[in-house]
Amino acid sequence: MKDLFIGAEGTLGVITAAVLRLFPRPRHRTTLLAGVPDPQAVLAVMRRFRAVAGDALTGFEMMPRFGMDLVLRHMPGHRRVLAGDHAFYVLAELTSTRISDDLPSLAEEVLAAAMEAGEVEDAVVAASEAQADALWRLREDLSDAQKAEGGSIKHDVSVPVSRVADFVVEASRLCEAHMAGVRVCAFGHVGDGNIHFNLSQPAGMDKVAFLARWEGFNRLVHDYVSALGGSISAEHGIGFLKREELRLYKDPVALDVMARLKDAMDPAGLLNPGKVLLRPDR
Repeated sequence: MKDLFIGAEGTLGVITAAVLRLFPRPRHRTTLLAGVPDPQAVLAVMRRFRAVAGDALTGFEMMPRFGMDLVLRHMPGHRRVLAGDHAFYVLAELTSTRISDDLPSLAEEVLAAAMEAGEVEDAVVAASEAQADALWRLREDLSDAQKAEGGSIKHDVSVPVSRVADFVVEASRLCEAHMAGVRVCAFGHVGDGNIHFNLSQPAGMDKVAFLARWEGFNRLVHDYVSALGGSISAEHGIGFLKREELRLYKDPVALDVMARLKDAMDPAGLLNPGKVLLRPDR
């Protein structure tokens, strides 16, 4: 039953109680920001950290130069952390519950090897909790910073982790060919392949005219995601907005099973009506 409810967006039932599993609070936390030359380097650095740190790698985020520039330009309280500009940035966090672990030294060891291999151009390891929090705010303020640039066409997708770099490069090329001047802001949770592939309107373009091109960009991005064996919806769900997209990309047999489950568990159609599945009004 649990697996049926996960991802159903409230269309199959109401959860009235939950059991939480608690884990020990980490004793150590090390946060770092690294500038890298391209999306391929993002994946290479993540592989290095996973090989050395294993489960201690608890966060691994990607930001593009455009996104970093937006945060520095529009969000107060931020400053440039690394000298120069870098095509992409990696924000990584290591945590451990073991007293003896020396996470800063481990991070510096991995970064040194990555620099020698040309995968990292510059990096900083936070020396305090305040510095770590400041690094995380660079990533967390990105969505709000993008709003200040006008219209934004957003895609919340996931692809196999091994194809993240391929996706970012090719989807960017497709969108830039579709509209001259469109500004790609691809960021997200690289460790699970979840990429927020957002597009900001070209400088000087009318916002309404840009947003009217949403469907064309959707088709380019979602077709490529599907070709890579990914999902058109990662952490934000289907809701109202992606019902038609779900019909286009989900296997018809799977959609039929979903509809039959809905009819069996909610025959009156009372639970979160109109979400996820395109169905006639009742």
